[in-house]
Amino acid sequence: MKVAVYRKEHFNAAHRLHNPEWTAEKNREVFGKCNNPNYHGHNYELFVKLVGPIDPDTGYVYDMKVLSDLIKEKVLKKFDHKNLNLDTDEFKQLNPTAENIAVVIWDILRKEIEDKYDLTVRLYETERNYVEYDGGKS
Repeated sequence: MKVAVYRKEHFNAAHRLHNPEWTAEKNREVFGKCNNPNYHGHNYELFVKLVGPIDPDTGYVYDMKVLSDLIKEKVLKKFDHKNLNLDTDEFKQLNPTAENIAVVIWDILRKEIEDKYDLTVRLYETERNYVEYDGGKS
């Protein structure tokens, strides 16, 4: 029997969508105001989903305090109130789209969470726009 558990967290970050291989005109055309050279920010909502068996001793799939602490230590400390393009190693050479941010967060957490748990990261960039990554399973 497998059960899904979710942890919701929040962080704020600035970024600029930009492809250095393209002209300024093409970047403006493709990314619009998200290509602002002075950057722009989002209030990201992060949902981390784990699916696994219920531990018969604890009744937990995963200790949510442990998951919360893990997300805070490995993700929020790294990205919250940062300029993703300038302040993080992960996005110095990688365009910080919501899609890429979700994949990076998934990769960070996958290294910390046992493989017996299915892991999915859902990232809301705005109230209406979100992405989801599960390691390529879907």
